[in-house]
Amino acid sequence: MENKNLELVRHSLSHLMSMAVQEIYPQVGLGVGPVIENGFYQDYDFPEVVTPELLPKLEKRMRELIKENIKFEQHDIDFDTALKLYKNDPYKTELINDLKTAGEKKVSFYKSGDFDNLCAGPHVASTKEIKPDAFKLTHIAGAYWRGNEKNKMLTRIYGIAFDSKQDLEAYELQQEEARKRDHRILGKQLELFTFSPLVGSGLPLWLPKGATVRRVIERFIVDTELEWGYLHVNTPDLAKIDLYKTSGHYPYYKESMYPPIKIDDEEFMLRPMTCPHHFQIFTDKPRSYKELPMRIAELAKLYRYEASGELTGLLRVRGFCLADAHIICADRDQAKMEVTQALDLIDYVSKVFGLKQDIDYWYRLSKGDRNDEKKYYKNDQGWDEGEQVLREVLQERKCKFYEAENEAAFYGPKIDVQMRDVRGKENTAFTVQYDFCLPDRFDLKYVNKEGKEQRALVVHRSSVGAIERVMAFLIEHYAGNFPLWLAPVQVKVIPVRTNHNEYAKRVYELLRKADVRVEFDDADSNLGGKVRDAKNNKIPYWIVIGDKEVEANEVTLESRDAGQIGKMSVDDLTKKLTEEIREKK
Repeated sequence: MENKNLELVRHSLSHLMSMAVQEIYPQVGLGVGPVIENGFYQDYDFPEVVTPELLPKLEKRMRELIKENIKFEQHDIDFDTALKLYKNDPYKTELINDLKTAGEKKVSFYKSGDFDNLCAGPHVASTKEIKPDAFKLTHIAGAYWRGNEKNKMLTRIYGIAFDSKQDLEAYELQQEEARKRDHRILGKQLELFTFSPLVGSGLPLWLPKGATVRRVIERFIVDTELEWGYLHVNTPDLAKIDLYKTSGHYPYYKESMYPPIKIDDEEFMLRPMTCPHHFQIFTDKPRSYKELPMRIAELAKLYRYEASGELTGLLRVRGFCLADAHIICADRDQAKMEVTQALDLIDYVSKVFGLKQDIDYWYRLSKGDRNDEKKYYKNDQGWDEGEQVLREVLQERKCKFYEAENEAAFYGPKIDVQMRDVRGKENTAFTVQYDFCLPDRFDLKYVNKEGKEQRALVVHRSSVGAIERVMAFLIEHYAGNFPLWLAPVQVKVIPVRTNHNEYAKRVYELLRKADVRVEFDDADSNLGGKVRDAKNNKIPYWIVIGDKEVEANEVTLESRDAGQIGKMSVDDLTKKLTEEIREKK
């Protein structure tokens, strides 16, 4: 079956699900129900709370309907008739009125058996094209009507569908494996982070082990950026609202910003981004072309309002730390070079983390809509030039990328580095943006070679994205098995019995002084339990010390990944570990 046909099957299954739902709840309100990756969903306004126990009943009825060889037949009707059909359904009524406002002449319906539904299609010709053993209803969730939290919360039923029963089973197996990698589950199991209802949704609390991993990533990023010619700065977490009015973030990003805070008759805001702050550093004194490109970088705490339904572990939070930078450039050629070097840095960082281009991450050229002046800064020439610069960079790198409409920042196009989480959802991890707008708003200028003032260009970029989000990706990528250099506990020292504690403690202290993150397990418990604890906590190495090790002044090293390594001196052990940590193997 071609992929396009599979989309038709999935769309048709959402109709069959609605047929089954209406048999049980004749007065149910019908929301939207599109095809999505791997399946479909449909929103309903049920007259009562429904539970997952409803799903097997719906599945059974859907399979019965499939066997009836029901045809899907498209027909158009006029608006008055359509509105009468849905006089008791406010959701379909709203959709029909939207079509009327948009200038449509007729309303498209699809009839399947006794079920006649507002739908543009397309569908399969009949249910004989649907394999009854190749779909499954998976779960129930809440969803605001039309994605607006000011609207009523509806009940969304999700389903999956494939070409065959074998494909369905393979997908379910893959999902089961993915659940084992879910950063939310591993974060709790490995004691990396937590959330507190008293602190607030979307505001993670980093536990000691998670804070350790985070600190290592942050130090790595800062040290790397300094080597690559960045100037690291530190700016406040809030600023006067006037700053964001000047930049245009307010009102462009007003809905994702927190309300103003009134202080001494002035209004301040928690910052959602750092670019306006960095521009104030650039304009602190007159600048010469000799200073450009100026790469201003910061590990910056940012705050953005995310709807509660969008919050997902560390992937989408309300307070996060961004490895941000703004590169002030003299002209188009310099900006293009800096975009290229920013992607080089991203590729380098990704390689250190063990991520492979086109497999673990890929590029997206995100463009704006020239006709949407509410969302995007009006400058057609700037948009043309910016998109072409980014396209040229990607083409010259000879890498795979795709173009996406209406995904740009309000001030210019961008290259997004995309990754997929274990649930299969694609997210933006890093980004490089071309900005022709804010240099005008902030009057970013420099003195050129001719001694005249000239307007600068800006490249916004993030080398590793939000620390929270990259942590989520890395936890899932490694399945919690962090490489030695990133692991919160790198080595565990395990004495077999309490009479081995003294020697084991000396080994522990030697490793600690060598800056190895080491844990000493002196509990009076059996060896098997101590080793099992090391494995459960996914510690890269553990050292077992018994009579033979004490007598020989050695240790026995075991590896999470390679199994038993064998006996060695403490000096050799220290050399092995510090070298592996230093080289980030």
